[in-house]
Amino acid sequence: MSPLSIFLAVIVFFTAILIAYLTKQFQNENSNYLPFNQMTKTNEKVKTIEKEKVVAETLNGRFAMLGLIAAVGAYLTTGQLIPGFI
Repeated sequence: MSPLSIFLAVIVFFTAILIAYLTKQFQNENSNYLPFNQMTKTNEKVKTIEKEKVVAETLNGRFAMLGLIAAVGAYLTTGQLIPGFI
């Protein structure tokens, strides 16, 4: 096995561990989520947001940031945004 393939395997392993940790932390943070504000008056209309939408948007943002970090890392290590293409 070449040193490059070992390095890439280590990077993939640490990325998988990071995603598993962040997903578990994300689930713990959202376990106490309430879809409505208890401090509002009873006669006002309250716009509720479904828990699934909050979870989806937060997870989407985290994966977007992970993609940006990967793009910066690829550019710093190879000088190309997409190695082999650009």
